[in-house]
Amino acid sequence: MKAIFISYTSYHKLLFVLGLFFGLNLQAQELFSRSDVLEDLAFLKESLEETHYNLYAYTPKQEFDENYNQVKKEIRKDSLSLLEVTSLFQKVISKAKNGHTEIGFPGKSYGAYANAGGTLFPLEIAFEDGKSLIRKNWSNNDAIKVGAEIFSINSVSMTEILSEIHPLISAERLYFKNAKLELYSFPRYYWQVYGEQERFEVVIRSDGAIKSYMVDAVELIEGYEMKRTELINSERKLEFIGASAYLNPGGFGGDEAKYQKFIDSTFIKIKERKSTNLIVDLRNNPGGDDSFSNYLVSYFADKPFKWNSSFKLKTSAFLKEHTRKNYDTTNVYWQSALNHKNGEVYEYEFGKYAPQPKTQRFSGKVYVLVNRQSHSQSTVTAAQIQDYSFGTIVGEETGEYASLYASIFQYKLPKTQISVHVSKGKMVRVNGSTKEEGVIPDIYIKDHLLDEKDEILQGLLQIITKK
Repeated sequence: MKAIFISYTSYHKLLFVLGLFFGLNLQAQELFSRSDVLEDLAFLKESLEETHYNLYAYTPKQEFDENYNQVKKEIRKDSLSLLEVTSLFQKVISKAKNGHTEIGFPGKSYGAYANAGGTLFPLEIAFEDGKSLIRKNWSNNDAIKVGAEIFSINSVSMTEILSEIHPLISAERLYFKNAKLELYSFPRYYWQVYGEQERFEVVIRSDGAIKSYMVDAVELIEGYEMKRTELINSERKLEFIGASAYLNPGGFGGDEAKYQKFIDSTFIKIKERKSTNLIVDLRNNPGGDDSFSNYLVSYFADKPFKWNSSFKLKTSAFLKEHTRKNYDTTNVYWQSALNHKNGEVYEYEFGKYAPQPKTQRFSGKVYVLVNRQSHSQSTVTAAQIQDYSFGTIVGEETGEYASLYASIFQYKLPKTQISVHVSKGKMVRVNGSTKEEGVIPDIYIKDHLLDEKDEILQGLLQIITKK
């Protein structure tokens, strides 16, 4: 049985956003009445309380309610656009501080804006050590260098700008919130908050000097989306670097038979090459289903294994109604939700996964690369490998917690049809720790998302060479 442990599919869908711009009947001026918005706002709060495994795990109820009431007071106009409503509702759900409980980036509004010839801020930004650093420069000003620190945009400090953007993003902590902002991209969220602007004055520090520059907005499609590459990388890849086999398994989803065939052929080739080291790259990975990740791990595990020490779910009347309408109720997993009492929390047991026959397994040294963009099941898999001592974790701490609220339940609000993701379960890593932290690497190597250099992989190869 597969765990319903959904990856950040909303992230991955941004890969296809350009195609959607022209494939949908987009309505840029879709409006909702104040009464409909208030009705959906109340429905959002009630449904979160009913379906979430533990809505107030990271935010006390009083604080959550105060934020909810403040957002409610902001709904004063007679009608609101889809973008306005999405932003308001994001401020409510993000207060739970749970990355898997979210209302995603407003893709439909963004698509309509793009379709109307919209423009964007031309600088990509990464967030490291409390600094906002330019990662890509899509502007017509070559004097702005990659790696420079940006202090303000149009006389508004980055601190103030981020204070407006952060409430739109669901995450357990600032580190993960900024990772998700990098993933979706700063120019997109800047547009969501500040709307279209033709020119930007940016104050930047580069080579020790602080200077002000003027840059023009770039066309959203031709000047931005067509030029950039998403951080998430689901491309499957095998290559050999000296005595090491480098494997990027891609995201843990899609055609499972095809995925298993790729993994099978990969380890046949590794055996043929007699590689002594295996490097598994889980960086910039969207996550997915445990059945995919377990199949990968089975090729270098030396004993039966699990991907968690505890997996608990909460059922509800709302979840049951949704299940009967949308899922196979003969499935054991969904039967468990239907058979327990409303509001009940129960353990769902996953059996141990058997390793591949010894003759087919890789028996050399295993290294697993992670970074702050190792999402969902990729973080869980790294923790699993670490806890069983199946391999050495290399890189930087993951943004996602290793023990986390997940198992997403997705539904739409009745009036606005805005999609909501809610964590109906809690997973605890193999070693039983519930410490609020990501996977901490055994070998720390900083991953700069500012250039084309691969610090983590190259750093590991240097370490391997010295051994």
